[in-house]
Amino acid sequence: MKIFVNLFCALGLFALALTAHAEDHQQKQSIVFGVHSKTAPLEWRNNGVDQGFNLELMDRIGQLTGKRIVIRRKSFQQLLTDVHNRDSLIDVIAVVSPITIDRTLSQSDPIYATHAKAYTLQGKSFINGWADLVGKRVAIKKGAFVDVYISGKEQDFTRVDVDLYETGFQLLIKGEVDVVIAENFVARRLMPLYPSIRSSSDPLIYGAFNFVSNYKNAELMTQINDALRQLKLSGEYDRLVNKWFGTGREKVDLNSAQRRMLSLAIFVSLMSAIGMLLTGFISLSLRKRSKALKVELAQRKKAELAISNISKQFQSVLDGIPHGVTLYNQDAECLWSNDNNNDLLNNPLFHYIDGQSFDLNLALAEALQGQKSQTADMQINDQYWQLQLHPISDKQVVILLEEATEQHRLRQANDEASRLASLGELSAGVAHEINNPTGIIIHSVAFINDALRDLNEASDSYQRQNPFWTIAGMTPDSAMAELDLSSQSINEGAERISRIVNDLKHYARPTLSNDYQPTCLNEVVKVSLRLTANQTKILNVATDLLHPSPIVIGDAQQLHQVLINLIQNACHAIKLDADNYDNVEHINIKTAVEDNHICLIVSDKGAGMDRATLQRITEPFFTTRRSSGGTGLGLSVCSRIIKEHKADMQISSRLGQGTVIKIRFPLEY
Repeated sequence: MKIFVNLFCALGLFALALTAHAEDHQQKQSIVFGVHSKTAPLEWRNNGVDQGFNLELMDRIGQLTGKRIVIRRKSFQQLLTDVHNRDSLIDVIAVVSPITIDRTLSQSDPIYATHAKAYTLQGKSFINGWADLVGKRVAIKKGAFVDVYISGKEQDFTRVDVDLYETGFQLLIKGEVDVVIAENFVARRLMPLYPSIRSSSDPLIYGAFNFVSNYKNAELMTQINDALRQLKLSGEYDRLVNKWFGTGREKVDLNSAQRRMLSLAIFVSLMSAIGMLLTGFISLSLRKRSKALKVELAQRKKAELAISNISKQFQSVLDGIPHGVTLYNQDAECLWSNDNNNDLLNNPLFHYIDGQSFDLNLALAEALQGQKSQTADMQINDQYWQLQLHPISDKQVVILLEEATEQHRLRQANDEASRLASLGELSAGVAHEINNPTGIIIHSVAFINDALRDLNEASDSYQRQNPFWTIAGMTPDSAMAELDLSSQSINEGAERISRIVNDLKHYARPTLSNDYQPTCLNEVVKVSLRLTANQTKILNVATDLLHPSPIVIGDAQQLHQVLINLIQNACHAIKLDADNYDNVEHINIKTAVEDNHICLIVSDKGAGMDRATLQRITEPFFTTRRSSGGTGLGLSVCSRIIKEHKADMQISSRLGQGTVIKIRFPLEY
């Protein structure tokens, strides 16, 4: 009996060991992905099926790494606790990190960009920045990327910690906080549920979604990053982004929609049943009255209901308009307003775009007197607005107020682009005019050179006859040598002017066709440096050109335009001082052949760019030098030209460490 007991115990221990080994093996072959969000299109559930961008991306990463993805749903605070616990079963979670601050845990490359803004009740003033939060009660989600961003920074507002952004919205409606700073995707889902809340600022914090792993999973994060980069290089990452975030494809929370539709259907059914009962009761009552009274009462009720519905719909439409709408009488008394920025009408800083001050009483009087609609462009600080006054009767005027800051900036950028185009045409004409006197100089210098050769013999003969003879205070030999040197200098200067003028004329000439020709890349570099010599003359510019020169198929004029823009941008990014003027290589231009591509590389030791600037660097009209005349069109045009040449542009930059731009052409020779 004792033998059987011992044998049974041994078999049990063996079975437990096999089970533990199997579970450990299964755990190594799977990734436990912690999920907390219910926000489409990131991670949500439809009819019990987990869906969303993060979930599908992690599923593809699991396929590439050969691991099974296991989904565990918990609260946000629980996931934060688990990911810091070495013994937790949670391997990876998806969180937002501020673009300027890294979390202490191991995290992946950025997955997708987002931002946080301020949200207030309707009618509250627009928040232009952190300074407008001074003295206010601000709701912050504990542990979220907003909390990470402001931690350790001086805060001039009263912070109110909440567990969820929705809790912050509820406190805002109750009046217990003044502002909620919330992440964009969550706020967009919540705002239809809280119509009295609106977005009240531009983005205050920029962040990016990252996968964050447990301390014990540093090696796993390396595998996730490798898979993520493979998806980006293959283009599958872009397809996922287009599927879940593409224009016209914004996802909705179907569970929430189905619940709302079910609630609405139940409500409609109940109302229908109540209506039927009420109709039957009224019918029994009305039968005792005359037919005429029955018809009259029915018509009155129908008319009142229609008027009430129209009134409610009209009020809802006006309240939902994002622009300011205000109704005034002839005494400048506000009869109705939707409270959207209408306080600007009485702001003393609000003025016409030409600088003339705005007087509400005078504007109302002029509109009523002329009985004509009026439109004016307005300005307050750095914001631009369009003001419309429409008289709707002899004693009332409706005022519409619409922000037009972006449209105003686009018009300015367009005007600047037109001026630059005109300057290009003018430069071509000036270059042509310069060629004429340059040709005369070259021709005259040639004649002087011939004359000097003949005068040398006469000078020697005359000097022997008159040993004390001088030319311009110098001995004849020295004077003739100086004249010969001066003639050569004049000739070289004229030829240099001629080369620059020809380069400028070719650069300014419009492209008439896309019939690209074999082009010497080294010659493109040399011409571009000659055209930018004035900007680069105080900098240390080095070149490392491959010999023989790489040949690309393209249009030399357009390639000049690209390289000139890159050189000018590098010059603007460099700030010289006494320490780095003589010993530092400021700009380096290199041609090379790498990985079956012909490469043109421009690097500088300038100020560099942050991630937010890098993401928008090729957008039309985006510039960091608008105050100094930048239009934001240079790199946008360069990007288009590079794509037309079947090439690609890679930009890497860090603040304080400079920028490297690599243009890769297909290797065709």
